[in-house]
Amino acid sequence: MPRAVRPLLVLLAVLLAAAGCRRGAKGQVKIAAAADLAKAFEEIGREFTKRTGVKPVFTFGSSGLLAKQLAEGAPFDVYAAANVSFVDEAVGSGACDGATKRPYARGRIVAWSRSHKIGSLADLADPRFEKVAIAHPEHAPYGKAAKEALQAAGVWPQLEGKLVLAENIRQTLQWAQGGDADAGIVSLSLAPVDEGGRSLLIDETLHAPLVQALAVCKNGGGTAHGQAFADFVLSPEGTAIMKRYGFALPDSPSE
Repeated sequence: MPRAVRPLLVLLAVLLAAAGCRRGAKGQVKIAAAADLAKAFEEIGREFTKRTGVKPVFTFGSSGLLAKQLAEGAPFDVYAAANVSFVDEAVGSGACDGATKRPYARGRIVAWSRSHKIGSLADLADPRFEKVAIAHPEHAPYGKAAKEALQAAGVWPQLEGKLVLAENIRQTLQWAQGGDADAGIVSLSLAPVDEGGRSLLIDETLHAPLVQALAVCKNGGGTAHGQAFADFVLSPEGTAIMKRYGFALPDSPSE
């Protein structure tokens, strides 16, 4: 299929799904989404509502904990994770439809501090940084990427004693902004605008790619609305919003 035709087909699918939503009850669509998506999905949600009349209700959290909630029967219509493996887990538990699984973005991580400049990951070992926050590597993909990057940079042993583990990437940023940590490794999508070198974009080669995926879920009772929202995320308008928040397309070259 010619590349130029694909965006038109995606847009057509969104419009058809939206028309289906308008014929039925407007209602809501319940979205379980990784914490790094908060800003981007809130904007996508507003645009989706303008076009369909359907209001997204978001639950943001760590991908692993959301997958566990889905396996226990949590009523979501869409699951958007910060990696592919947790979507596979949700499909395996029967909570999501494997035929609807699609990658939608690739994320980036940054080291961020509200008060100190960061020139390299090695700077985090400096005594100025008494506490460094990352999301928990066991259930937060961005925390796993942070750990991999610190290990690859050779500074993990020096930082183990000063690391504080947040439940998800949004809490990581809250701790770094609020002073509970002197720095945090957070998602580019959530990081405040850099002022004075207090943010360091981490080389993607230091960690496994943060390819993010979504799927339509079975427990929420709103499969049609869920499919329409998933299609909108992957539409040209949805991907343009994602790019504005620092996400790349899943198959785009690494920087």
